[in-house]
Amino acid sequence: MKVTESIYKKREQRLQAGMNNHGIDVFVVTQNIDLYYMTGSMQNGYLFVPAVGESVFMVRRSISRAEEESAFEVEVLGSLRTLQERLAARYPQVSAKSSAGVEIYSAAGLAASGGEEAPASADTASAGAALVLATELDVLPVATFRRLEAAILGAQWVDGSRLLRELRMIKSPDEIAAIRTSASAVDAALEAALRHVRPGMPEFELMAFIEHQLRLRQHAGIMRMRAYNAELVTGMVAAGSAAAEPTYFDGPGGGRGLSTASPQSSSQRPIGIGEPLLLDLGCCIDGYVIDQTRTAVFGELPEDLQHAYDVSVEIQKLAESSLKPGTICEQLYVDALQYAADAGLADHFMGYGDNQVKFLGHGIGLEMDELPVLAKGFPIPLQPGMVIAIEPKFTFPGRGVVGVEDSYLITEEGYEKLSISRSGVIQLPI
Repeated sequence: MKVTESIYKKREQRLQAGMNNHGIDVFVVTQNIDLYYMTGSMQNGYLFVPAVGESVFMVRRSISRAEEESAFEVEVLGSLRTLQERLAARYPQVSAKSSAGVEIYSAAGLAASGGEEAPASADTASAGAALVLATELDVLPVATFRRLEAAILGAQWVDGSRLLRELRMIKSPDEIAAIRTSASAVDAALEAALRHVRPGMPEFELMAFIEHQLRLRQHAGIMRMRAYNAELVTGMVAAGSAAAEPTYFDGPGGGRGLSTASPQSSSQRPIGIGEPLLLDLGCCIDGYVIDQTRTAVFGELPEDLQHAYDVSVEIQKLAESSLKPGTICEQLYVDALQYAADAGLADHFMGYGDNQVKFLGHGIGLEMDELPVLAKGFPIPLQPGMVIAIEPKFTFPGRGVVGVEDSYLITEEGYEKLSISRSGVIQLPI
């Protein structure tokens, strides 16, 4: 995907506006996805964004690739021992504030951690003389953080994760176009898979066929997630009891997986007749993902599972009726919970028992688990440019998972459904 340099400049300006609101002097961008979003390059290094002035991408490797790809000036990262000196020469605020020698850790951060030292959040950044540096503490390894901390003395480090993630919530036309491309690829791969699948085929064999079809359409072969220890392949193809097996993955259906070393998604279990086949598929093209789910069956679903599927569609329609700017994200989840309860399916909604997950949907973009989250504790209003996946599903232990998932763009008038695959339970010939 070719993005004009002006887009990156606008992203820099939006981040700088947020930094100024929170009293942040310099944002140190470290994570690959955030680097790509901010610079157009995913080379190894750090992007330094000052509250005022031009950003610089200090790169360890590959310098030549970064110079080709980055929208900002590229400099060799070099030794961290000289980093503070070089930043001070570039940014006067670093020189003026880094010698203040104030406490690196805030009282608020100390209290929140139960007495152990913890970095302050962006909301607790001091307005005093200290140099305030922000970085993505939600994903940055402690060892790397300690090296940066030792390289820039006399600074107060704050968590800028939310600031940057909220910046990424609103998609540009180029980003939306990439998601549409991924949606088209998933639809084509799904249709090919539906012509290919046969009763008795192992789940992983169908998954491999789908992955091949997606790769032919330029799927990167990975689906990135931000959450710690969260991994995702192309999605989940699982049938019957295997789809309903709980696992560590934060989703309504985990899948058995091929072994305890990979305890999610497709397994060696054969796909049977009359059982739900969950086709939860994604695709990543030019870095941007789509997320959708369809339910298929050889023959027909049992009556109660068909009813649960119909309820999932009704919940999706209920959510669609509220998809417009200003709707509060958590309210969509609360309404879905109530609908599932009224249908007598509360125990099966989004998992079963202790393994139920506490959301209806999530943002998508460069990562599969972006903001906003449609869950309690997220009083974020929907805004034009957000892209969210809504996935009402019902889990029945020993029997399977049924449901639907589509991805949506929030527009000025309401929404646009980005998923284009056919709807309804897909009945496969026996």
